[in-house]
Amino acid sequence: MKKKNVISMLLVGAMTASLFAGCGSDSSGAAASAGGTESAGTAGDTADSGAALAELPAAIGEGTIVATPEMYANTDLSKEETINMYLIGDTPNDWEEVLGLVNEYLEPFNTELAVTFMSWSDYSTMYSLVLAGGEDVDIIFTAPWCYMYTEASKGSFYELTEDFRASYMPLTNKYQAEESWDETTIAGKTIAVPSNVASAAGKIVAIRQDIADKYGIESLDNWEDYKNFCLTVAEKETPESGIYALAASVDNNELWDVYRQQYDTFLALDSDYMDLIFKDNGGIPTMDEISLVYETDEFRQFAYDMKELADAGAWSRSALTNTITDDDAFGALQGASIAWNTSVFTYIEQAEQTEGVVGAAYDLTKDHFVGCEAYSNNDMAITASCKDPERAAMVLDLIKMDTYLNRLLILGVEGKHYTIDDEGKYTELDAAGDYAAYAISASWAIKNGDIGETGADPRELAVTDSWEERVKSNPTITFVFDDSSVESYKSAVNAVLNNYVPMIELGLVDDVDATLDEMISECYNAGLQEVLDEFGRQYEEWYATR
Repeated sequence: MKKKNVISMLLVGAMTASLFAGCGSDSSGAAASAGGTESAGTAGDTADSGAALAELPAAIGEGTIVATPEMYANTDLSKEETINMYLIGDTPNDWEEVLGLVNEYLEPFNTELAVTFMSWSDYSTMYSLVLAGGEDVDIIFTAPWCYMYTEASKGSFYELTEDFRASYMPLTNKYQAEESWDETTIAGKTIAVPSNVASAAGKIVAIRQDIADKYGIESLDNWEDYKNFCLTVAEKETPESGIYALAASVDNNELWDVYRQQYDTFLALDSDYMDLIFKDNGGIPTMDEISLVYETDEFRQFAYDMKELADAGAWSRSALTNTITDDDAFGALQGASIAWNTSVFTYIEQAEQTEGVVGAAYDLTKDHFVGCEAYSNNDMAITASCKDPERAAMVLDLIKMDTYLNRLLILGVEGKHYTIDDEGKYTELDAAGDYAAYAISASWAIKNGDIGETGADPRELAVTDSWEERVKSNPTITFVFDDSSVESYKSAVNAVLNNYVPMIELGLVDDVDATLDEMISECYNAGLQEVLDEFGRQYEEWYATR
């Protein structure tokens, strides 16, 4: 599974969003009046693209936004209607309570929200079927790593024109970071609402430090140190306790992201396993500096390392079909390490609930830049088949910008799952285990960068503080590839990559070179060159405008 930055999942956005909002660019002006409440006045006030809304401070969190039905004068709210939203991920234990409060709040809007979760184990097969199979779906979570480009090329999403946003999403239209819309605009059509913050997105590893100490490993400073830790656990710990160095599941894509950070790389295309990569040169790369990931020397060396670790027993030989994620396995003490973003601290906390367990997190690439998460890394889209796009747009506007609904979906029930102080910073309570901060995919897409956490793990702060001077934005982030003219070729190439990449990343091959070469050859036979040619044509047109 490509967790990617399922960023922000759990705690990732909470700690880094306010630290690195915009990653050096001007971010959203979403906010409410300092120390007060912002609400709508009359229907006439909001008909003009929300222009009559009071001017608010530049940072969300200085007050409260309260939406009212009068703000949506252009939307027919005369009849009660249910909006069906589809999310990916597992259902939190207290979801029904949270959804009940959401719907109680939506009563004056004559609207009810129904939500279906496509679990981590099912979403890769369900996602396209839901959109193509006649399901009653109005709003759906999407992302570059979650079929956004593929489904956009099929026409699965409703176009969000500037006029539509101004008429039916007054708060989002006013307070969404203006530059963010470029990232969800494909072939001239804006097809999704991105998150409202771009934050640092470094990848780190978490380990069982108690196990490392057992074998005289005090700290990890680089990739070779991590590899030595894994080999040591596989040789000395796994035969004794059954704990794998990494309880890998499906692929090792997050570990690849950790590995490639030492080469200062960005992705020019991040689409399922079809990734195009380039090394940072301080500016915008030319097309001849962009390569298919799997044709780079860096990935080949990573594949060698993965085979070495797999052969040593660092993870199960059944890792391809494991249904328990490496993160959950780490929290359940079945694995000695994981790779991801700052969400690893959630799983460290889970593991440390067992007496004697001590976790630690390490940035293995401290001398290299930290990438900036795109606004578009997590998005919400209205479907092309939506029965009432205007009502769906209102729901998106509310959950993004109404302070109560936004916090309810991101943090859960105040007083039960969290408390919040006068500065807008939250503290999770004991019940947060049943609804953790950023526990659902919608929360990653509706985040505004205004919610920070109090009493954060000092180990996490040490990592994020070290990122502050090293954050860089991807210079190609506003280029979005429209693959509609080569969709059949790209699908055929993706089928090849899905067949090969997971086992190569897990080192479960007899011969790395032969397998990689075979995969690349099959990709070209499936139409890779046609895809690259079309990508290059569009990219060079975009490059000429920079």
